[in-house]
Amino acid sequence: MKGTEKIIAHIRADAQAQCDAILAEAREQCEAIRADWAKKADEAYGERIRAGVKKCADEADSAARLGRMESKKALLALKQDLIARSFDEAQKRLVSLPREEYVALLAKLAAEASVTGAEEIVLNAADRSVLGEAVVKAANERLGERGALTLSGSTGDFDGGLILRRDNIEVNCTAALLVELCRGEMSAAIADMLFA
Repeated sequence: MKGTEKIIAHIRADAQAQCDAILAEAREQCEAIRADWAKKADEAYGERIRAGVKKCADEADSAARLGRMESKKALLALKQDLIARSFDEAQKRLVSLPREEYVALLAKLAAEASVTGAEEIVLNAADRSVLGEAVVKAANERLGERGALTLSGSTGDFDGGLILRRDNIEVNCTAALLVELCRGEMSAAIADMLFA
């Protein structure tokens, strides 16, 4: 029996050695698989981090661009508002000129707009009552021999300036139109003065 026990012990020892070898190999394979997946996980993590950083940078750039664009729009709106106020102020000053200068301006406008010299001058109610006759007289003097302008019995609904009328034809020389006509050519110059 002793020989049988020895053989059994030897078989057990060989089986144990084989089990230990198989376990060691399995552990190595598990460790290799674990290391491979850890490497893949690190790569995937790094890729996600890079993608997230890029996305954040892109969103920050986009927000900055949008902010700059909104800022430029607000600044442009402010500039346009200031330019519009400048023209409104110019119109107010035009109709608030001292009496002699205002009469001279209206007479010049009427004389230059006159085609026949026999048109009617239409003023607003305030100007008609205070300046009407003086404007007609000064305009006719500017026209000389052909000066036969008359003061219209009707008044216009405008702040200042005049309308020259003959039959159904009217020439608009109101302060609002004069300022508006200057707006296109003078806006850039005013912007340069205001924002230089």
